[in-house]
Amino acid sequence: MAALAAAVLPAGAASQVVIYRCTDASGALTVQNDVPCPAGSRQERTVVEPPPPMPAYVPQAVQDIAPPTPAAAAPGAAERLQAPPPAALAPADRLPPPPIYRCHTPGNGRYIHEASDPQPRCVPLRTVGIDGDPGLGAGAACEWQHDRCERIPDEEACEGWRQRGREIESTWRYARGDARAPLQQEFARVSTILSDTTCGLSGSH
Repeated sequence: MAALAAAVLPAGAASQVVIYRCTDASGALTVQNDVPCPAGSRQERTVVEPPPPMPAYVPQAVQDIAPPTPAAAAPGAAERLQAPPPAALAPADRLPPPPIYRCHTPGNGRYIHEASDPQPRCVPLRTVGIDGDPGLGAGAACEWQHDRCERIPDEEACEGWRQRGREIESTWRYARGDARAPLQQEFARVSTILSDTTCGLSGSH
C-alpha cells in the first residue's frame, strides 16, 4: 500500500518530513512521504520533524556474582526441575543484514529502500485550458517517474538499516487511522533485523 512508500528526504535537508494524507474519490485513505497526492484526490499536507536518532547499542558490564546457596529442601518435597534460560545469540552466529539501497528521485530527493528497483511513481502534471486558464477545461495527467537506486556498501549497511527504521518510525508516528498498524509492524520488523544481525553488536556501522 502507498502508506508504506519510502520517505523521500530532500538532499541536504534531512531534518524535515512532509506527510501527505490522500483521499481518493471512493474514500480510500493513503499516507505517503514527500510525494503529493494524485490528481483528483483530497490532500492534507503536514510538515513534521523526525524523531531523534535511535540510540547506539551499549553493552552492559557483566559482573561476576556468586550464585546464592540453595535452601535445603523440606523432607519429602518433590524436586522441581527448571528449564535453563534461553541462550543469547552468539556473535559468531549472527549474520550480516540483508542488502539495502539508497535511492534518488528525478527531483534530487533521496531515501532508503529494501528493493533495488522500487515501483514507479505517478507525479501529477499541471495542465491548463485552451485559453491558458487552469480553472477552465483543465485536465488531469501524470508522469511516471523511475527512481535510481544503488546498493549501500556492506560496511555501511547497518547505518542504512537504522536510517530506514527512522524513516518508517517518522511516518508511523504521524499516520492516522488504519494506516498506523502496518507501519508499526514494519518498524518492528526492521528493529528485529537490527537486533538479530551483526548490526546488534557493539561497534557495528
